[in-house]
Amino acid sequence: MIVECGGEQLVLNKERAVYWKREKMLIISDLHIGKSAHFRKSGIQVPDTVGLTDLQRLSAILKEYPAEVLLVTGDMFHNNINSDANAFLEWRDRYPVLKVVLVKGNHDALRNEDYEALGIEVHTKELLCAPFRFIHDKPREFDEYYNITGHIHPGVVIYGRARQQLKFPCFYFTEHCLVMPAFSVFTGLKIVKPEPGDRFYAITPGKVVKV
Repeated sequence: MIVECGGEQLVLNKERAVYWKREKMLIISDLHIGKSAHFRKSGIQVPDTVGLTDLQRLSAILKEYPAEVLLVTGDMFHNNINSDANAFLEWRDRYPVLKVVLVKGNHDALRNEDYEALGIEVHTKELLCAPFRFIHDKPREFDEYYNITGHIHPGVVIYGRARQQLKFPCFYFTEHCLVMPAFSVFTGLKIVKPEPGDRFYAITPGKVVKV
């Protein structure tokens, strides 16, 4: 689905990604590489295929679009280097010309040399690329830049005819921000209460739909 945002056209992909055609940029948030291994280390049995599934989905999206840049708006990694991060390194080797950019989130705690070894350009606070500001969590004050953020893992409730409730991840547009859905399937949802003028695009199993 194509939407207008900040005077630009963005493609909302059902795999929880945005493609910005003008910049040949694929945008995702909250990939949380290493989260499943982190849980296993704590004695919680999580399949080691979770992280691999996310990377496979990412590869599939990159086949759809001629992206030259992969931009992650925070929480690319879930704390420290572990076996899941090694899987990412193998994935990264398959895309040597792809520029990978990270705007750090609250879980991105790797050392600078780790990011460098993984071929990732890091921005600590934000990245400005007019008309957008890429930042992990929405800022407290707004300016001429439209913010593209992540962090809260937004979700929306859709009510069926029989009053059943279905919860889906979503792209959440406000006057000043686009809040990205968490890319990783191994995350929860925060159901967002809309304000007047807000737009929601639910990510259903088959397609992105405006709510």
